[in-house]
Amino acid sequence: MTIESTYQCNLTMSFSRPTVIFGGSGFLGHALMARLAQQGRIIRVPTRNMDKARSLKISGYGGQIVPFLNAPCSDASVAHAVANADTVINLIGVLNESRGNFYQNIHVEIPARIARIAKQQGVKNFIHVSFLGANNRAKSKLARSKAAGEKAVLAFFPEATIFRPSIIFGPQDRLFNRLAARARFLPAFPVIGGGQTRFQPVYVGDVAQAIIMALQKPNKAQGKVFELGGPDILSVREILQTLFRETKHPRPLVNIPLELAKALAPILGLLPNPLLTADLLNLLAEDNIVCDTTALTFRDLGLTPTPVKQILPTYLYGPPDLEEQGTVD
Repeated sequence: MTIESTYQCNLTMSFSRPTVIFGGSGFLGHALMARLAQQGRIIRVPTRNMDKARSLKISGYGGQIVPFLNAPCSDASVAHAVANADTVINLIGVLNESRGNFYQNIHVEIPARIARIAKQQGVKNFIHVSFLGANNRAKSKLARSKAAGEKAVLAFFPEATIFRPSIIFGPQDRLFNRLAARARFLPAFPVIGGGQTRFQPVYVGDVAQAIIMALQKPNKAQGKVFELGGPDILSVREILQTLFRETKHPRPLVNIPLELAKALAPILGLLPNPLLTADLLNLLAEDNIVCDTTALTFRDLGLTPTPVKQILPTYLYGPPDLEEQGTVD
């Protein structure tokens, strides 16, 4: 027997029933996929975009990660995706609503459908990734929809594990990379209402590892909610200052009064991938940090989250140092 066939055999013996990841072609999905593959899991990735999902295959051995065209828009499509699965993980989510992608559908109806059919199919483990700040009394429609999604999942799958991460950062993130790209060209950077809203940025690798630990120790995780924040609590202003320091592109911060931002939001919200919408303004009105001292966190899974300053320099680069280029006399 060759090394390759022995490894393939071990994969099959380790996890004879597959793990299914909805939303697996996204940012968190890529980080999670590599860790699941190292465990020897056979992974199915239902997706609407095969071009995005094909790159996932390199995270595992040939045939270990299987993307396939499937949208969770009907009971039949979800049943096909989760057939004979041991574990189902839902990572589906959107930051902004767009035509065909509404919070109610993406954050409530789809997770509820997946949880209901997963329970009917005898799935053993269900992981649902929500959002730190999910609250049915929140000002933000996004945060309220995330809370409704959690409730819908638990109604059908009471043993589900819920993770609520703060804003997630890491290579290929949408936060620091997009802000850094804009900072290169803007003479000044706007902050709304003084930029005092606080966040607890969490490293994507830590969130992925928390999911792995929940699967390895289901007795500590099933039926529980974990709030995942990094060790740094930073205001929007401090996040931007950290970004400027790492990229060596300092920019003055210009305060945008809240009333002006409210007037601009409906217009800016029409742009592709907008940085500002009316609902994001509501989101920025509330801190996004772990406030409940009784909440389960990384420490309850035996993990210590990674500081921003340890990861950010590994993927955000400023202009080359002239001395290193040998151009300084």
